[in-house]
Amino acid sequence: MSKLNNITGIIFDYGGTIDSNGLHWAEVIWEAYETFLVPVSKNDFREAYVYGERTLAKNPLIKPNHTFKDMLRIKIDIQIQWLHANKKLPENYISEDISAAIAGWCYAFAAKTTTKAKETIAKLATVYPIVLVSNFYGNIEAVLRDFGLKDYFQTIIESAVVGVRKPDPQIFRLGVEQLQMDPQNIVVIGDSYDKDIVPSAKLGCKTIWIKNIGWEEYSGNESADIIITDFTELEQYLLE
Repeated sequence: MSKLNNITGIIFDYGGTIDSNGLHWAEVIWEAYETFLVPVSKNDFREAYVYGERTLAKNPLIKPNHTFKDMLRIKIDIQIQWLHANKKLPENYISEDISAAIAGWCYAFAAKTTTKAKETIAKLATVYPIVLVSNFYGNIEAVLRDFGLKDYFQTIIESAVVGVRKPDPQIFRLGVEQLQMDPQNIVVIGDSYDKDIVPSAKLGCKTIWIKNIGWEEYSGNESADIIITDFTELEQYLLE
């Protein structure tokens, strides 16, 4: 095991990193669809997922006070409505009931995962200043409060607020500026190789990639300073 040397600050991604242990959220939601035997193919689900994300990017349906459970319900409602509209689900399928069930299952998953991650973040926060940099919908502070995470972050930089989205390195530059450190003394921790690891490395930051199932298959040529498969492994590399 090789520890990272001279690290004095941390930038965390949120979604997919802290709340799902590196697993892309499409995979989490798909597991819920399977759990409740929703009769759709994975390809149709992925189309519905993309449609939902684009809809939320264009329309301010998620409000700053919305919790993660609120946000999930909105997302799933959009997906189920799209599946109905495009005849991917039987007409008599009860979208309201299934949306609530899927959202509840996903929220329970996130609550369990963030509770475990919180233990590691709390330890890191006693040693390092931590900044959060996230592509989110304008409600990240409500989500962090809901899971008891907000106080661990010195600053929160959210794409919907600052007007810059990953993979633009500028959003990570904002995090670097908040830490007021040389990029080489900062480690960026994220689950997305393209959106977290590549842009932050361009700034000169060190990188830790939490590698799990992503949206696309990996090429095999991806690299980071450290690659882990479980959030708790951070303690091995960043704590004495």
